[in-house]
Amino acid sequence: MMQLAGQTNFYKGKVRDVYTINDKYLVMVVSDRISAFDVVLPKPIPYKGHVLNQIAAIFLEATRDIVPNWLISTPLPNAAIGYKCQTYPVEMVVRGNLTGHAWRTYKSGARKLCGVVLPEGMKENDFFPTPIITPTTKAHEGHDEDISREEIISSGLIPEAEYVQLEKYALALFQRGCDMAKDRGLILVDTKYEFGKLNDTIHLIDEIHTPDSSRYFYAEGYEERQRKGEPQKQLSKEFVREWLMENGFQGKEGQQIPEMTEEVVGRISERYIELFEVVAGRTFQKHDVNYADQQRKIEEALAQL
Repeated sequence: MMQLAGQTNFYKGKVRDVYTINDKYLVMVVSDRISAFDVVLPKPIPYKGHVLNQIAAIFLEATRDIVPNWLISTPLPNAAIGYKCQTYPVEMVVRGNLTGHAWRTYKSGARKLCGVVLPEGMKENDFFPTPIITPTTKAHEGHDEDISREEIISSGLIPEAEYVQLEKYALALFQRGCDMAKDRGLILVDTKYEFGKLNDTIHLIDEIHTPDSSRYFYAEGYEERQRKGEPQKQLSKEFVREWLMENGFQGKEGQQIPEMTEEVVGRISERYIELFEVVAGRTFQKHDVNYADQQRKIEEALAQL
């Protein structure tokens, strides 16, 4: 943990360290810690923080014409500085395909998710006729909970006019994400957006379109795999969950986290770098940042605000 000039708060999340500066700015350092099944795994993954921070920065810059966002600068590959916004207590989850939680709900026989009616006759990974929004409440501890548009508005969590605007922003961002993914030979399957307010203006906050907050399919072969009822080829951190499940761990009480050998850690690191290069469409540059450099460069960037 650093001690930065003007620091008024510090929050250590599962994978990020967040510093509040003068109650006006946030410094977000994306660590190499990795979590799955709500558990932080015992070993860090080299360059993972760099990958997530840089992908988020690319997409935040590419969507400023849709909605203002919190990001001011990225002084280091794994660090971002931006405005502190008053966060809305809901995450906007947008789904283009019947996958993951939506598929599990559908498979159980339910035809409604977060108040959204799901069409009959769909198969796993099929496209919805149009993308749907399935919001969740934001939980500091444990799991986020599904909530409907009607519940959000009637409970006063978010005023109706502002919530309608959040929906418009979320769908426009998702469309931009889909267009950019298509250019990379990918399908943006589902993702989540977080918003906040700064001076009464809605801002997009946090990371967007990263492999930790989103799910991608490879477009090539998608139709054929759907026809044959085969699993889709994914680009997300799902491979980490799959490795854990193969080794008997799903975050349940009494289960032991499997040993993370150097070979396993190296393989996961390589996959994250591959994720970056496919999603961002550019070569990943490895930068090793030492602790002293990190603090100095962040302090220099803050001094320019």
